[in-house]
Amino acid sequence: MKIVIPEFVLSHVEARACTMLDTCDFVILDQHGQPQSEIEGAEVLMLPWNLPAEIRQALYALPTLKWVHTVSAGVEHALDEALRVAPVTLTNARGVFDLPIAETVLTYMLMIVKQMPTFMAQQQAHRWKKQPLRELAGLTVGIVGLGSIGAEIARLCSALGMHVLATRRRPEEGALNVEQLFPPEQLETLLAQVDFAVLAVPLTPETRGIIGEAQLRAMRPDTWLINIARGAIVDEPALIRALQNQQLGGAALDVFSHEPLPANSPLWDMENVIITPHNSWSTPHLEEREAELFLDNLERYLQGEPLRHVVDKNLGY
Repeated sequence: MKIVIPEFVLSHVEARACTMLDTCDFVILDQHGQPQSEIEGAEVLMLPWNLPAEIRQALYALPTLKWVHTVSAGVEHALDEALRVAPVTLTNARGVFDLPIAETVLTYMLMIVKQMPTFMAQQQAHRWKKQPLRELAGLTVGIVGLGSIGAEIARLCSALGMHVLATRRRPEEGALNVEQLFPPEQLETLLAQVDFAVLAVPLTPETRGIIGEAQLRAMRPDTWLINIARGAIVDEPALIRALQNQQLGGAALDVFSHEPLPANSPLWDMENVIITPHNSWSTPHLEEREAELFLDNLERYLQGEPLRHVVDKNLGY
């Protein structure tokens, strides 16, 4: 069986696949996404981020392709119409990024309540001035989208004594570490009650632009917006206006409508904005976690068992 796989994860997959699963026919995608051997006959594709469109389409067009696994949790970069209608199973890397992203969210919140941006600016200016600090315990976080990443954020926040609210498509199912669940239609009700609003939804036609002027107005003027999901979930011009007009306490942003964030974006120079370059997922354990999930699913695939983290191609997650 021929498997197309990105170069960065090959060393973590090859030995076990060859020795335990008796599957050694790999087509390597180099760091630019270029196949290093013939793709014809490939049955499985481990899809890297930002694969050139022409290569992705050539792979999707293979009549032998049966299973596509993305190395990301979000699948909007992979799920075009060709894949949507093809008789191909799509799985994602759900769970791989939960801990590093949740820790990044916690870092943002601690930086905010402990005034770390202010202290760092004072250090650069050689200025000694105490600041009033707060505690996270007792504050309220609202998690917009209680998927795998959102659930890990809820766990860490709950452990620190925060009140945790969240939106979920089926709130009647309940959730660990969450005090109150809201359906997506009650998003503004949640936003009005929180000190931190954390966006953790996948990018789908339903979630694109769900944070606009009305939702920003629903938030208190001391609330901070945190986005570790996708930039297009937020109406960025509306967010900039809200920040300029002091409608919000601030924003901690890891994702943007256009990446890299253009140098002329007003967000760069706002004192109440924390910017990181779509980096919240980073961890030294990434490759091994990617490989572990893929190998587990590959074994299931070879034995005809149900795969983990199958994506509903109509819903987009």
